[in-house]
Amino acid sequence: VKPEEIAGIGITNQRETTVIWNKNTGKPYYNAIVWQDTRTDNICLRLSSYKKMIRNKTGLPIATYFSATKIVWLLENVPQIKKDADKAILGTMDTWIIWNLTADKNIHITDVTNASRTMLMDLKTLNWDSDLLEIFKIPKKMLPKIYSSSQIYGYAKIGDANVPISGILGDQQAALFGQKCFNKGDAKNTYGTGCFLLMNTGNDIVHSDNGLITTVASKIADEKVSYALEGSVAIAGSLVQWFRDNLGIIKSAPEINDLAKKVKDNGGVYFVPAFSGLFAPYWDRSARGTIVGLTHFANKNHIARAILEAVAFQTKDIFEAMQADTSKTMENLKVDGGMTNSKILMQFQADILNIPVIKSNLNETTALGAAYAAGLAVNFWSGKNEIKDIATESYYPKMSVSQQKLLYKNWKNAIEKSKGWLKNEL
Repeated sequence: VKPEEIAGIGITNQRETTVIWNKNTGKPYYNAIVWQDTRTDNICLRLSSYKKMIRNKTGLPIATYFSATKIVWLLENVPQIKKDADKAILGTMDTWIIWNLTADKNIHITDVTNASRTMLMDLKTLNWDSDLLEIFKIPKKMLPKIYSSSQIYGYAKIGDANVPISGILGDQQAALFGQKCFNKGDAKNTYGTGCFLLMNTGNDIVHSDNGLITTVASKIADEKVSYALEGSVAIAGSLVQWFRDNLGIIKSAPEINDLAKKVKDNGGVYFVPAFSGLFAPYWDRSARGTIVGLTHFANKNHIARAILEAVAFQTKDIFEAMQADTSKTMENLKVDGGMTNSKILMQFQADILNIPVIKSNLNETTALGAAYAAGLAVNFWSGKNEIKDIATESYYPKMSVSQQKLLYKNWKNAIEKSKGWLKNEL
């Protein structure tokens, strides 16, 4: 592809991962702190008295997951940042990428979807909140400017061409957009490193009573902002990587399906992958991973199956919470991400949810969503109605309702075993 053939650049990124760098040299002061990092546990604990206020303003619980406590950790543990108070700036990965793509001007920006994951933006005003900045003691001058998810922000020099940077969406919002979940009530689940179920709630901010996150879905140019409810599972595809790399039972990720096929069920084995605590809807930082139900009968095939089923059970937890929050019965679930290549997982997901699961034949819908946002801004498409549907395949439930209920009851028992594991240490 020639540079002049590129209509626009869309960016999607892991949302909460945070870095601070020197605006004069462009060099980071410290490694980026990724979204799964739990080093900010104690910071979350000391700020717990503000949890109601923070939840009301941002839609987020106080958790190591989000950017604000990562910024606090960096400010408190990297002395050079405070010494360079007038030079240090910060951002999530979209901000860092755009800063480097616009090397001639070093544009320092983010979009509303990424800003909504920092624990610093007010969902109503879509601006950095002065009360929250005061609580976290984060100088506003370090933060990027907040823009919509689809507009021309600046230009990247590629060869002799100036290519517009015209779309930014945090990865899960990008997948929601890529799945064409443009309307209120549309939902998708992405099976990647983690697992993320989002439902578009339209222009309404829906606060969860069931442990979900309220977040920005997108804001396209001058349109009204769309919001979403989100349930985040920390460990999904990374659990298969753990099985491969830490236990060494398989040599490549797809081999887990070969093992799981060798048994007709999980043999009573349940795996709760709370490696960094339990995320939605439980939000238990003290939980840790557990394997329960082991007997002399259990073997590596049952554990392999339990790992795949754990992803589906965690999705079921979020699915139930989302239906309770919205009083809406979901008729199907759109899915994408690398793990959707597992036919065993997709069939079990349909079985345990008791609804059809519609799999996109294009797994990378996060990249697709960012492309849609970028294309809309440069009139590659005149509107959302011009964007074509993605080819799909469907999985339909085959399991009896009584079997579904029994399996899910056992999963809930396994969850209880994992809770509070480190409660005396946090």
